[in-house]
Amino acid sequence: MIICEDNLVQREFIYKEIMNYTSFHEPSIELVLCTNTPDEVLSYLNNYQADCYFLDIELDHQLDGMELAMEIRKKDPLATIIFITTHADRLKLTFTYKLAALDFIVKDTPDQIATQVKEALQAAFEKYIQFAEVVPTELIQINIGERIKNIALQDIYFFETSTIPHKLTLYEKNGFYEFYGRLKDFEEVNPSFYRCHKSFLINLQHVKELDKKKRTVTMSNGAICVISFRAFRELQSRLSAY
Repeated sequence: MIICEDNLVQREFIYKEIMNYTSFHEPSIELVLCTNTPDEVLSYLNNYQADCYFLDIELDHQLDGMELAMEIRKKDPLATIIFITTHADRLKLTFTYKLAALDFIVKDTPDQIATQVKEALQAAFEKYIQFAEVVPTELIQINIGERIKNIALQDIYFFETSTIPHKLTLYEKNGFYEFYGRLKDFEEVNPSFYRCHKSFLINLQHVKELDKKKRTVTMSNGAICVISFRAFRELQSRLSAY
């Protein structure tokens, strides 16, 4: 989740309300950036992705909240956007810009803002949970303790069995996650996934190099995965298709 609000008091208040909500209700929600400028948001999006954005419409910047939302939509059409504004009449501009916002927060009394933030967070999280069901071919959903994480298939490098029994480690664009699961549960999720070893399930889209002598593959994140003798020939055939 990202907050972009140029009013320091409002930004700190919204930040506090989000932190309180996540602590008591949804630990899956993670705030990755809280800033006063669109530049930091766009810089973050050059390397990473967020699922939900709280954007002030009246930003003191060459890009206002509407224009920032348009840039976000270009990079992630499924992103959840919640607008914050002092002037309720500006909300009609979302239709002019053709921006499908999930919710709107009108800056009013602290109690009213707090209520609106909580309601918007609840709606955003419900939408997040439904994503993996609505677009199952593009996302997988894993449980990491009390947290729920949606991960784009195209961002996954590979799965590896963990040193902890019954656990897997998933390596993806934004980092890695350890969770309870079995490799065979993910083998048929997407044609680009291939079980090259009893301990590795790789994404063929991210294979950078195949070493026939050592029977290993180097992934695009630099990691090296072992290939079993039995899987080597089929892996060569699969890779030729890519």
